[in-house]
Amino acid sequence: MNKSELIDAIATSADIPKAVAGRALDAVIESVTGALKSGDSVVLVGFGTFQVKERAKRTGRNPQSGEAITISAANIPGFKAGKNLKEAVNKLETGSKAAASKPAKSTKKAAN
Repeated sequence: MNKSELIDAIATSADIPKAVAGRALDAVIESVTGALKSGDSVVLVGFGTFQVKERAKRTGRNPQSGEAITISAANIPGFKAGKNLKEAVNKLETGSKAAASKPAKSTKKAAN
């Protein structure tokens, strides 16, 4: 799903015009970006948490020459899915596979 498809889905779900849904989505993105820029995290209970992670300075290799290079430290935006989102995705993907992937408990008693 791309941004325009997401806007269409929001407009349909909330029964609002696409222009309003687009402005609302842009406002959410700007708010999350602003919070992350200022060092805050954004917690949407059940959905997930947006936060900034610090990546330390490290040594890497130039793939063409093989020489060692220094990769500078950076702040990386991250997302950790919440419980409800994880459960929704797992139910969607696994569906009937969940029963097939778990070994069935045997009701037979072990022979002595």
